[in-house]
Amino acid sequence: MKLEVKNICCIGAGYVGGPTMAVIADKCPEINVNVVDKNEKRLKGWNSLDLSLLPVYEHGLDKLILRCRGRNLHFSNDLEKHISEADMIFISVNTPTKSKGIGAGQASDLKWIDASAREIAKYARGETIVIEKSTLPVRTAQTIKEILDSSSLLNQNKKFTVLSNPEFLSEGSAINDLENPDRVLIGGDDEDSINALTKIYLKWVNPEKILTTNLWSSELSKLSANAFLAQRISSINSISAICEATGADIKDVSKAIGTDSRIGEDFLNAGPGFGGSCFKKDILNLVYIANHYGLKEVASYWQKVVDINNWQTKRVSSLIVEKLFGTISSKKIAILGYAFKANTNDSRESAAISVSKELLNEGGNICIYDPKVSISQIKSDLVEDPIHLSNLEKSEGGWASAPTAIEAIKGSDAVVILTEWEEFRSLNWSKVASLMRPPSWIFDTRSIIDLEDAKKYGLNIWSIGLGN
Repeated sequence: MKLEVKNICCIGAGYVGGPTMAVIADKCPEINVNVVDKNEKRLKGWNSLDLSLLPVYEHGLDKLILRCRGRNLHFSNDLEKHISEADMIFISVNTPTKSKGIGAGQASDLKWIDASAREIAKYARGETIVIEKSTLPVRTAQTIKEILDSSSLLNQNKKFTVLSNPEFLSEGSAINDLENPDRVLIGGDDEDSINALTKIYLKWVNPEKILTTNLWSSELSKLSANAFLAQRISSINSISAICEATGADIKDVSKAIGTDSRIGEDFLNAGPGFGGSCFKKDILNLVYIANHYGLKEVASYWQKVVDINNWQTKRVSSLIVEKLFGTISSKKIAILGYAFKANTNDSRESAAISVSKELLNEGGNICIYDPKVSISQIKSDLVEDPIHLSNLEKSEGGWASAPTAIEAIKGSDAVVILTEWEEFRSLNWSKVASLMRPPSWIFDTRSIIDLEDAKKYGLNIWSIGLGN
């Protein structure tokens, strides 16, 4: 297998493919990088002259796009052309949890992986290194190999090797994670292919941070890493409920736990539940794999991490109804933050979706503000719920959006902070109190506001993990 990579193709222009290829293009100007996708709306965003319309929001991404796009970074729907020209192809497509069929609700839906492998088998020319970038179940590479090998048998001029190179990105800091990774993991059994990919990363990554394993260890490492991180969030959220019941303060408990060098301080911030595209999906995939191999106790253990997360989200919405005298029918509730975490426009599996739907089901009128999530995305998430309303005053169980936090708060009975955006930490509580209908409630599910300052203006406060 040749070692010189001149053309890279990435199938999938989403939250992983776009930023990853932008960094590779920036660090390796001698390599031509083409990102291909069939989603025309997404491609239009990547190619827009208005960088605020990029489909992915990440700090610093716009500068990379401005520097590389049109030079050695291109976004296109021409799969045949760019696959055929590529020396190296990254598969970075969505792998959602199956909604029906065998393994529904747990197993990953690999239809886009299968489709990508078949496109590669059809259009690739000569020697091609195929790299799994999507998060995949263990031994998915075998499926990809079999599809590609069947093509090689029919055309002796084609030769494929498959590597696993999972991403370990944290949305909101993806560009920094890519430019300064904790580690780069490459799984495979072909030394030349591994060296070719390693050579690319060595342009900016310290060689000590590049780890190599076999394919199956690499695939499982990604699933396990996400499961361990999610486990920490569910663990601290379970403790937050105990804090509220006993009078303890979750911030104090988190700090005390985090100072233990064996535990560390990361992922110990209590909240309304984890979200994003990976945590829940990957844990459920582990549950499915464990059950498949007859490891029932293992499956039960990881299922409980998801159960606690769902319980925490439901607990938040139930508390809101309880504090508002047992009913929110026709009451206005301001939802501040809709993305699953700050510094991203990704709302997939966001706790805000579940909380919003629960409040709508209770007859509440909610007004949503998020600085980065679009109205169209919110509409898509709440598609089964009441329509987007322009006037909430006389409705029951409807939602609207607002251009600012203050606009969302006007006339509300309660404010619910669901995403830890920086602007919510320093709200003008005097103004907030004057705009709300008393008795006014603030529900701080991220434990980020100045409680004493807010209380000065007669606001009732519930903060996660804070006992009364």
